[in-house]
Amino acid sequence: MNNKNYILPTFSNSVFLKSSLFLLAFNLSLSTIAQDTAKTDDSGIQQQLENIGENTGDEEADYTNLVEVLIYANQNPINLNKTNKEELQALGILNDIQINHLLSHIEKNGKLITIYELQGINGFDLQTIQKILPYVKVTDNFATAHFGAKEMFKDGQHTILLRYGRTIEDQTGFSSIDSASLANSMNSRYIGSPDKIYARYRFTYGTNISWGITAEKDQGELFFKDKQKFKYDWYENSLKGNQKTGFDFYSAHFYLKNVKFIRALAIGDYQATFGQGLTLWSGQAFGKSAEIMSTKRSAGGIRAYTSVDENRFMRGAATTLGYKKFEATAFYSRKRVDANVSDTTDTGEAAEISSLQETGYHSTSSEIADKDAILQTMMGGNVSYKGRKFNVGVSALSYQLDVDYNRSLSYYNQFEYSSSKNFNVGVDYNFIIRNFNFFGEAGMSQNGGKAFVNGALISLDPRLSLTVLHRYYERNFQNLMSNGFGESTMPNNEKGLYIGAVAKPTNKTTITAYYDRFEFPWLKYQVNAPSYGHDYMAQFNYTPSKKMDMYVRVRTRDKQKNSVNVVDLIDYLVPVKQSNYRFNISYTISKSIKLRNRIELIDYKLDNNKTEKGYLVYQDVVYSRLGKPLSITFRYAVFQTDSYDARIYAYENDIPGSFSIPAYYDRGSRFYIMIDYNLTRNIELWLRYSQTYYDNKDIISEGSLTEIKGNTKSEIKAQIRFKF
Repeated sequence: MNNKNYILPTFSNSVFLKSSLFLLAFNLSLSTIAQDTAKTDDSGIQQQLENIGENTGDEEADYTNLVEVLIYANQNPINLNKTNKEELQALGILNDIQINHLLSHIEKNGKLITIYELQGINGFDLQTIQKILPYVKVTDNFATAHFGAKEMFKDGQHTILLRYGRTIEDQTGFSSIDSASLANSMNSRYIGSPDKIYARYRFTYGTNISWGITAEKDQGELFFKDKQKFKYDWYENSLKGNQKTGFDFYSAHFYLKNVKFIRALAIGDYQATFGQGLTLWSGQAFGKSAEIMSTKRSAGGIRAYTSVDENRFMRGAATTLGYKKFEATAFYSRKRVDANVSDTTDTGEAAEISSLQETGYHSTSSEIADKDAILQTMMGGNVSYKGRKFNVGVSALSYQLDVDYNRSLSYYNQFEYSSSKNFNVGVDYNFIIRNFNFFGEAGMSQNGGKAFVNGALISLDPRLSLTVLHRYYERNFQNLMSNGFGESTMPNNEKGLYIGAVAKPTNKTTITAYYDRFEFPWLKYQVNAPSYGHDYMAQFNYTPSKKMDMYVRVRTRDKQKNSVNVVDLIDYLVPVKQSNYRFNISYTISKSIKLRNRIELIDYKLDNNKTEKGYLVYQDVVYSRLGKPLSITFRYAVFQTDSYDARIYAYENDIPGSFSIPAYYDRGSRFYIMIDYNLTRNIELWLRYSQTYYDNKDIISEGSLTEIKGNTKSEIKAQIRFKF
């Protein structure tokens, strides 16, 4: 395995060369008949989602809260002649400098006549305009919603969404087992079926009113209690009475926005995001990617919650009231959360927990026993001044559990949150001076731990932009509801400096690069000493026309971790270096067909001795004909890596509301096909089938509940949406 180059074993090398030559020849032949199209590629969002999947290792997380605004704006474009700073910020495409130039242009010169006027506004080049085109429009129609019940129900939209999915092959967790074996290992089998079921009803009236209910059952969870496979008293006792009939997770919300002085009102489930995420950010957020301007968080305040992540949301009530440029927000949340109970009272109630469980799965005995074990209460608020060029806000969050949280402490985590109460307060700011946008936040937790993030977006020239961000998170800063920019998941025990640049030498080329140096002053998991690292990326985009875009990207990450070779019972740190090399191209060959291709190589080096390598090659074909009810997306990929450490992540198109960012590793191929068909104007159907084939093993996920005795793993998904 040591000192390998990219000449792989005979079989894999042959597959790699043949696949690459086939894809190249196929694309060259089709490109000769390429025609114009107005379709826009969302590669920027896809790259950011790929990075999140790579950092978290969660291949099927729900990213609805990150893309829902874009999905809605695509169906209901924003009128640039009747918009505001907050609405444009929510798209996550334009930075505050561009938004300020746009609003100032309209204020000075009057309403836009056509969308093409954007080309004359400072900061709006061809690539930027193409990115926002699917989500904006220019019109003189300033009709606004009237909030009478008659108009609301007449013009509002009801949506019902039903989704089904499952893995086709038999998995160990669903196989039969005798009572004695189950008693010896109660978590060795799932309690329910392999079916994944999702249902949602939602009513929306413009962007002003939304209410609905969402329900979900994951793989292995039980839907009908009377269908439980293991009907033993001792097994039932292990569940602690937490197993109920119906969906495993329910979410409901009522949301009102911009009605007189009420800027936002949420009842039920909602999300709250303020500042740069240090004090309160209850959802996910984009991090480091080729979209360097995304280093700055764009907080949305109070928003409806429509995802199925069973942890990062709030349940209760919240409101934001506004007067001119001042806003005041108050929120209250009270919900039961999963936890590992380490001690109980005489009546069997939880008295102490050792950890919080955040998987959201309740498919085995222990997972069900941990379900809704404790009560979590959060309350707080935000007061802010919001002008076009200057914002400042103060946020506060009180966090409380109804039992003691006594974390299993070790040297590396002794400063992490381990209490039943916490209080956080923070101050955030954002202001624009000419072409400079400065932003930041300072936060402090109840124990005195502090966190700071400060940054600047700089537009030196229409063709050159810079971003600089510095963060300093003390090792004892504690906040379970924060999501600040950084290398680690939580903003503590880290300091770093990020510098990024976007240069546009011509109208057809873009060069993006960033360098991030970070340090961890204290120990981390599997890192038994203070450590440091680097992350740098360079990407060159070439967009010869609106029908074609290609880029070459190199990204290298250096970190330190414990050596696998212990000397004299002492762990010492060794460097870990991962480098990814990617070529990606997307283009249309007709008004109906679009192609995407990628070749990616990876080097993974541990301790400068062991080098693991891998590659991924895929071909996408997207068929979508304007005015026709059918669209088809297809991908075929071949891959090989020396181990899981050298895995490669790639975003896949999936049915709306479902996400797939699989890790490709070992050796084999994968394909998926998705069909989108409009049965009628108000009924839309999606079908998706995917399969991964491994040619170097005959057992998949060996030793786990998802183990498959075979070399293929297949999944089906179906979804239908009704609108009326």
